[in-house]
Amino acid sequence: MKILVIWRLLTVGGVNAGWRNRAIYFKQRGITTEFLYCKDLGGMHMMKDIAPVYLTTDEQRIHEILTKNHYDAIIVVDTSKAYDWLAKANYEGPIIIEARTPEIMKLKRNLTGYDQIQPQKFIVPSQHQKRVLSILVNEPTPIEVIYNGLDPSFFRPLKPEEIHEQKDPIVSSDKKIVAYIGRLDVRKNWRLLLKTAELVQKEREDIEFWVIGGAKSVERQQFEDEWKKRQLTDIIKWFPVVPYHEMPHVYAKIRQSGGCTIATTKAESFGNTFIESMACGVPVVAPSVSSIPEIVADGKTGYLFREEHVRGAAEQIYRIVDDQERYENLSKLARERVEQMFSISHCANRYIEILREVTREGETDES
Repeated sequence: MKILVIWRLLTVGGVNAGWRNRAIYFKQRGITTEFLYCKDLGGMHMMKDIAPVYLTTDEQRIHEILTKNHYDAIIVVDTSKAYDWLAKANYEGPIIIEARTPEIMKLKRNLTGYDQIQPQKFIVPSQHQKRVLSILVNEPTPIEVIYNGLDPSFFRPLKPEEIHEQKDPIVSSDKKIVAYIGRLDVRKNWRLLLKTAELVQKEREDIEFWVIGGAKSVERQQFEDEWKKRQLTDIIKWFPVVPYHEMPHVYAKIRQSGGCTIATTKAESFGNTFIESMACGVPVVAPSVSSIPEIVADGKTGYLFREEHVRGAAEQIYRIVDDQERYENLSKLARERVEQMFSISHCANRYIEILREVTREGETDES
């Protein structure tokens, strides 16, 4: 079986991390995955050695890709232009739509014109996202929840001798690390991170924040300006580019320090960094919004705080870093939760079942 995934943005983010993991798993089970992107925002290193990647906005080239590659199924992720491309190419195979955008108005725009291609199924990454999509879709096309998955043999608690200690980021010996991982934009809400770090700086001397990523983010410059203006360069260290394959080592350094990861996002349809962190035994601090309570079990694999509540975020960080016994329990339960709910074998197998259903490829599960 050969499938094509269409998404307009090749980012270093959860959508592509999820598809990277799926593509590797699918290949092991005889399914070839190809990707069509319109714009690279720094994510090419994640995908180029995993599967064929087309990066183009040229409609003639896209028409050739759709008509000459004989795909058994096509998956469209939040890309409204794709519906016109598929209609013009007279593509007659099965189409699945992945609805990933958590903001309802943006999601509505991304779905504009989907009715002309009659999808077989909608797939969403959380129950929360299913509720959001249900507001916009008033027809019998089924909506199925499939969580993002990862390989827990890759994202795992590393032993001290396995950690790349001499590669950035490097841990200060007397600091507990709190890491923000991801884009720098309005939805990810880096401004709340700065406010939280500012409060922590006034109260503690044993905590250091890391910002991982953001090299090609839309608000990179605004972040850099505010970071310096607020005089937070001592407490916040910024690493704009960290290769994806190095992330287990980043999480291992956080865990070794007795620290945690933090999210300040305003909305998430899933959030891959949560399961990566937990798989590596690192507790998570995050706002109790959208899909996050489905992923992070409050008080068991991390702690949730009220949206935009700076004091609440700081207090949850302190709860984690100040109690070693609690930390070890959170770490253990976090790893177990990922193994039980978010392993790639569990999540991708259901995706394979759906692909076989829509392509009418046999009735037995060969995986």
